[in-house]
Formats: sequence, C-alpha cells, structure tokens
Amino acid sequence: MALPFFLRRGVKVANHAVNGRSSKSFVDEGRLEAILSAIRPGDLLLVQFAHNDEKIADPTRYTEPWTTYQDYLRLYIEGARAHGARPVLATPVERRRFDSDGNAVPTHGDYPAAMRALAQEERVALLDIEALSLALWQRLGVEETKVYFNWTDTEQDNTHFNPPGAIAVARLVARESARTRVLAPRDVVRLGDEIPTSWITWPEATVASDVL
Repeated sequence: MALPFFLRRGVKVANHAVNGRSSKSFVDEGRLEAILSAIRPGDLLLVQFAHNDEKIADPTRYTEPWTTYQDYLRLYIEGARAHGARPVLATPVERRRFDSDGNAVPTHGDYPAAMRALAQEERVALLDIEALSLALWQRLGVEETKVYFNWTDTEQDNTHFNPPGAIAVARLVARESARTRVLAPRDVVRLGDEIPTSWITWPEATVASDVL
C-alpha cells in the first residue's frame, strides 16, 4: 500500500497481497494464477510470505521451511519466468519482539534462511527485509517501535502495522530495491522525505504484515 510513495511516477504497483494467506493458500485459492494471467514481460513479481506459512495447526496454510515452503515459492519463480517477468523474493518483515535486555529478537525461525537459500539456488534477486526490519527495530528500541504497530491502550498487536509502520517498511523495500538494482535508482524517490500518513487510505479490517 505504501510502496508507490517511494516510486517515481510511471512505475506502477499492482498490489495483490491479501491478509492471512500463506505461500500455499495463496496458490490454492487461485490468486497466483490470477497474477500470472495478467503479468507481462519485463514486470517484476515481488514475493513475500512466511507469517502464515508458520501456522503449523492450520493445514490449509502451513508449509515446512526447507521443503513445502520452498516448493511453493518455486511456483511463483517459475510462473513469473514463464511469462517473461522477473521474480524477486523478499524475506518476511519482522514482528515487534524484544528480550529482557531490550534486544530485538527474530521470530520467523528457518523461513528467512530457507528463502535466502532458494534465492541463491534459483539465482533470484533477494530483498532481505527480515534482516533490515530487525535492525530497524533494534535501532528504534522497545518504546519507539510501538509507534509503527497497532499498539494502543486497548490493543498490543506486535505483528500488524499501522500507517507509519507500513511507510517505514515500504521505505526499506524501496531502498533495498535500488541498492540491489532490482529497480533502477532513478525509479526510487523520497527515501529521505517524511511521508504523511494521510496519504494512506487504511482499510477497516486488520491488514497482515505481508502487505506493504
């Protein structure tokens, strides 16, 4: 949702992300098929999953990091390439979790490592948003990170972003896309600018952290 704020006019974003889906359920619901029916040569397919793949109690969503998770991600990679598009993998953004010493703690187990290994194996561009977001939460600290999540007097949600959080993570994606040449540096704008949260029209339903 916030990524277009950091891209020059003319670079279009088609946001197909839906909350609550895993790499598996997204495919099973026909959502990847819908993307591939519309994707064109030269397009980028940005793929980021893990939060819901981790739900071991839900067989409709769960994938195992080193087997089925990678198998499903290959469907996105192969599908994009078959249509002349370029697949890009993005490791999952980190949740807000700190240990008793105030250190930001990773929460995604082997999923980021499995995606990194797959990107190397398949020679796919990788945006390591897990590492970048963990470093950002560490720098901001326990209290300031609350500003970026749905953290209020009545709610303590350390997974889902509010508008400032969505903007902060989209900035990471845009900056890393330029650094890795996934996007041409000229296509990325406003990295140093303050983005008004009023630019986001926020849905009433909670949006999963997989959505940028």
